[in-house]
Amino acid sequence: MLMLDILRKLVNDVDNAPNLLAALDVIVQSVRDALNTEVCSIYLLDERSNRYVLMATHGLNPDAVGNVSLGFSEGLVGLVGQREELINLEDASSHPRFHYLPETGEDRYNSFLGVPIMNRRKVLGVLVVQQQEKRRFGEAEEAFLVTLSAQISGVVAHARALGQLENLHAPKGGVASPRIFHGVAGASGIAMGRAVVIYPLADLESVPDRVTEDITHELQQFNQALFGVRKEIQQLDTKMASSLMSEERALFEVYLRMLDDNALPAEVIDRIHAGNWAQGALRSVIDEHMQSFAAMDDPYLRERMADVRDLGRRLLAHLQQQTIPNRDFPENSILIGEDISTATLVDMPLENISAIVTMTGAANSHMVIVARALGIPTVVGVSELPVGNLDDAEMIVDAYQSRVYVHPSRELRKRYKEIIKEERQLVAGLDAYRDLPAETPDGHRMTLYVNTGLMADVARGRERGAEGVGLYRSEIPFMLRDRFPSEEEQRSIYRQQLAAFAPYPVTMRMLDIGGDKDLPYFPIDEVNPALGWRGIRITLDHPEIFMVQMRAMLKAAIGLNNLQILLPMVSSVFEIEEAQHLLLRAVSEVQEEEKVTIQTPKLGIMIEVPSALIQIKDLASIVDFVSVGSNDLTQYLLAVDRNNSRVADLYTPYHPAVLRSLQYVVTEAHAVGKPVSICGEMAGDPGTAILLMAMGFDSLSMSASNLLKIRKVLRTIPLADAKTLLNEVLAIDNAAVIRSMVELELNKLGLWDLVRPTQKPVGGKVPA
Repeated sequence: MLMLDILRKLVNDVDNAPNLLAALDVIVQSVRDALNTEVCSIYLLDERSNRYVLMATHGLNPDAVGNVSLGFSEGLVGLVGQREELINLEDASSHPRFHYLPETGEDRYNSFLGVPIMNRRKVLGVLVVQQQEKRRFGEAEEAFLVTLSAQISGVVAHARALGQLENLHAPKGGVASPRIFHGVAGASGIAMGRAVVIYPLADLESVPDRVTEDITHELQQFNQALFGVRKEIQQLDTKMASSLMSEERALFEVYLRMLDDNALPAEVIDRIHAGNWAQGALRSVIDEHMQSFAAMDDPYLRERMADVRDLGRRLLAHLQQQTIPNRDFPENSILIGEDISTATLVDMPLENISAIVTMTGAANSHMVIVARALGIPTVVGVSELPVGNLDDAEMIVDAYQSRVYVHPSRELRKRYKEIIKEERQLVAGLDAYRDLPAETPDGHRMTLYVNTGLMADVARGRERGAEGVGLYRSEIPFMLRDRFPSEEEQRSIYRQQLAAFAPYPVTMRMLDIGGDKDLPYFPIDEVNPALGWRGIRITLDHPEIFMVQMRAMLKAAIGLNNLQILLPMVSSVFEIEEAQHLLLRAVSEVQEEEKVTIQTPKLGIMIEVPSALIQIKDLASIVDFVSVGSNDLTQYLLAVDRNNSRVADLYTPYHPAVLRSLQYVVTEAHAVGKPVSICGEMAGDPGTAILLMAMGFDSLSMSASNLLKIRKVLRTIPLADAKTLLNEVLAIDNAAVIRSMVELELNKLGLWDLVRPTQKPVGGKVPA
C-alpha cells in the first residue's frame, strides 16, 4: 500500500476513534505496521508539570503508559521538543542526550527517529519510532512521520482545549485545571462570573414525520403556537423599547416578517394539508431553510440560519406545550451556548448578565450588535468550547483580547479583579475631562470625533464631548433588516444621526459591505472576499443602491447642512469621478423634488488599501478630505487577518511599515491642502494617538468609550514631545521595540493606567 493511502486510512481511523487514548493507540499501531519497525510511541507535553508523558506505545512496556515521563529538556524526546525539528539517529545510546528509562524496556533498541507534534508554533508532544537494527531511517520514512505529525496535531490540540489531557493526568482531589479558549471579540469589555449554559428550547431534530388523520386539529395547534410566538416577540420588542433605539429593535421586525402568514407559516400549513402532523411539518420546513442557508457558506446567512432555527424551536416548544424553564440567573452570570439568538438574549434578566460566549457566530451578527448596544462583553466563535461541561463553572471573559478563561487560577482572578476595579475608578476619574478641549500643554488643538452605527453610540458620544461624527457606519441599518431599507427609512435614520450632532459635522460612509460584511439578503460568495467585490466596487456596480442612499442622506441633511460623505475602499481616481457624477445627479434630483437649494456636501475618501496609499496625492487633490481606515490598511499592509487566530499576533499598528505609511498619507494630503482624519482603532489607543497627533492628523475618530481617555492623553503631552517620540520610533525597525518605547513614554507621563488593562503586567510593574 502506498504511504499516501496508509496516511488517509490512518487519519480516518483516528477521526472515528471514541476518545483521545484510543486515537493515540491507533496511531502508534498503524505507524509501527506501516514503517515495519519495532517500536512506535507518543509522548505528550503535560503543561502543568512541564514533562513529556508516555501516552501510547506499541513495542515498549505497556505498563509504562501514563506512568513514565521525561523532563522538558531531558533525553532525546526533550531534544526534539527543544529544537522543534526531527532527529534521526543510527545509534541513539551513543548520543550525549540519551536518557535510558528502565521502566520502558527500550534498552535493546538502537535506531531512533523523533518528530515534534506542533500546533500554532507550540510543541504539543513527540512521535517516536525505534528499531533494534543500527540504521538511519530513510527520507521517505521521515516525510511520512512529518506529514502524520502535522495531521494529528489538530487532534491533540483539540483534546487539550477540551481538557481531555488534563483529565488523563488530573491531580488528586479533583481540582479543575485552568483552561484558555480563543474566539472573536464582538463587544469589548471584561467580566467575571459563573457560566449559565443556554440550551435549546426544543429539539427539532428528534421530531419524526407522522401521518395525521385530523388535519383541522393540527392546523389549530399550529395556529395557536404561531399566535403564542408572535406575542412573545412583540413582548420582547416592548421590553427593549427603553434600552434599544428603533433601528436596533428592527431585529424583532425581522422575526415577525419571518412569521408572516405568507412566509414560514404558509410552508408549514401546506405540509399539514399534505398529511404531515404539525410538528413534523414544522421540522421539515425548518430543515430545508437551514440546509439552504448552510450551503451558501456565508457568515451573515449563517446568522439568518440561527434566526430560523430559533423561531423553529420556539414554535415547537409551543406545539409541545413547553415553556421556557425558570432558571436562576445570579448576579454576574455569563451566558454560554453553542449559539444564542437575539430573542433568547433579550428574554434574559439583562441586569444580571455580565458577558456572553458562544461557539458559533460572527462579530457583526444580530445578537452581537444588540449586546454591543447593551454594553455586554461578548466573545463569539469559540469553536472548541466544551459547552456541556461548563454549567456553573467560574469564568473570566476578556473581550479585549478575545479570550475566555475557564476555572481561572487564584492569581488570574486577583489580577482581573484589580483590572475591573481600576477600570471603574478610571471611568469615574475621566469625567473631569468631559467638557475640556483636546488641547496639548503647548497649545496644539486636536478635534475628537466619535464613530457611530447605532443610536446608542450617538448618546454615548454626546455625553463624552464628541465634536461630531468621524465615521457613521451606514451598513448597520442594512444589516438589521431582512431587505434593503427604503429611501424614507434611510432618511429617517440618517436624520437622527445628523440632528443629534448639528451643527457639528457628521461623516457618513456610503454602504460598505463585502469582505466579512455581507447582507443576508444580498449574499456574496467568493473564494477570497477580502480581495473581492466590496465597498465602493459594489455600489458603483449597483447605482440604484448608491443613488437611493445618497438621496436619503441629502434629504436628511436639509436645514442642517452638516453632512459629509465618505467613500469606502477607494483604489482609483476613476471610482471617485464616478461617485462625484452620481452625487451631483442626486443633488439635482433632490433639489427638484424637495423644491429647495441643496448644499453639496463635502466628499471624502477612505485610505484602506495600498494602491490608495501610493496614489494619495492624485486622489486627495480631487476630493474635500481624506480619512484613514487604519484597521483595514494595517491588515492589507501586513497581509494579516486579525480575526484569524493563527496569524492574529502578527497584526500590530506599531509595525514600522504601518507608521511610515501613515506619515506618508498625512504629508502628501497636506501637500495638496486637504485635511486628514483617522477612524480606525489606532485613533482610540492612547499610545498610537500620540504618534498620530505628531504625524499631523487633523482629527481622530474613535468609539465613545475612548473619547475621555484620548482627551486626557492629549492634554498631558506637549506636541513637541510627541514629535520627538515620533522621530525616534520612525527610525526603529522592530514593532515590539516601538511599542515598548511608547508605553515607557506613557508611564513617564503618569498615563500607564490608560493602557488597555489586559496589557498591564501583573502587579502593576512597568516592563523595563
